[in-house]
This record gives sequence, structure tokens and C-alpha cells, in this order.
Amino acid sequence: MTNPVITALDVSDREAMRSLIKQLAPFGGVFKLGLEMFVGFGPEIVREVIEGGGKVMLDLKLHDIPNTVKKAARNAGLLGAELLTVHASGGSAMLKAAVEGVRESGSRTKVLAVTVLTSIDEETLRNELGVGKSVLDQVKSLALLAKESGVDGVVCSPKEITAIRECCGPDFLIVTPGIRPKGSAVGDQKRIKTPSEAIADGANYIVVGRPITEANSPAGAMQDILNEIENAK
Repeated sequence: MTNPVITALDVSDREAMRSLIKQLAPFGGVFKLGLEMFVGFGPEIVREVIEGGGKVMLDLKLHDIPNTVKKAARNAGLLGAELLTVHASGGSAMLKAAVEGVRESGSRTKVLAVTVLTSIDEETLRNELGVGKSVLDQVKSLALLAKESGVDGVVCSPKEITAIRECCGPDFLIVTPGIRPKGSAVGDQKRIKTPSEAIADGANYIVVGRPITEANSPAGAMQDILNEIENAK
């Protein structure tokens, strides 16, 4: 089974990161590097993960003018990132620029558009962000915009997987955070599902953080998740 689990390396200690990579790289999955680690350790952290045997999802959620995003995407490609995130709400010109930047790098990096953050619920979307649509309608709208702009896929919550698969087709990548194995703490995620539920609904990848990285045995936790997905088929 191809490993669909992306491990979120949301750790502040470099040695802890190296230990996790050593334990989890043999599973063949992808490691998510977000703002905390990229700002703390710089671009070389991407190279370090790759040299340790891992693939990288560079989760920077780029959101800027098209030219700036294009250059940043090109640099991400040159670093060797497998996946790169941008904000779908940046608009079609920005999304197209990100795709162009990756192509210029000559890399195989795939661009993923973030739709609505999993920490945002209906009330926040309406009352704080001024968006009159429901979360689901906003996610679908942004996903279609991303597809029309040439982006490879989206990042969305588990609750929107089925709707996106229906409106964007079978070849559109869906990466899903907000994943909590049974018995895990919910934390700050508001729209969640279990690993097997998300994969069954049509996600290509699921993002799992603390349930793996804070487990007594990260490798054991990874294997448990993979077993759950396999046994649910």
C-alpha cells in the first residue's frame, strides 16, 4: 500500500525532528514542514528532510502578489519539495503564477491550494471574514477556481472531500488535515474525521500531526493508522 499519511513535523526542536524522520522515513510517506519550522530553521530544513530519506510538503500557504508567489514557488521547486501550498483566496492570477514558478524550476513539485482552514467554522467565516457562503460552498468555489487555474489539488477538511471529488473529478489531488485517529484529542481542529473515513471518502493524502509525533512510539502510531486504513477497505 502506498503510504497516504503526511506527518506534520510541528516540532520546535531539530533533534526531535531528526529522530522522527529516522523512525518514519522507512514508511515512505511525506513530511509536512510548516511556517514554524521553515521560519525557525530556514530553507535548509527542506534539504535535511530529503537527505534523511523523506519527501516534503512545504506548507507555507503562499498568499501575495502573483510575481512574488511565482518566484517563491520556483524556489520551493528548486529545494525539492514534493508538495507546495498556496492560498486559493489569492485569486486565479496568483494561482497560475505559482504553477508557472514550479514549472520554471524543472521540478515535479505539485501545487495545492488551501481552501478554508480547518480551524474556521461557519460563524467565523460569516461574522469575522464577511463571507456570506457556507463553509462547504466557499470550499467548492475555491476548489473549482484552483482547478481552472491549473493547480494540482487542494487542501480541505475531511467534511468537504466528497463534494470536491464530485465537482473537481477523480484526478484532482485532495489533501486532508483535521485527521484524528479514534481516541485522539481534537485540539484546535473543528472539522475532523478518522483516517479510514477520509480515505474512503476520496482523499489522496491525510495529514496527521500530534497523534504520531507525540506518541510514545511514532513508528507504532504510523503503523496503527496504516492498518486502520487497510482493514477498512
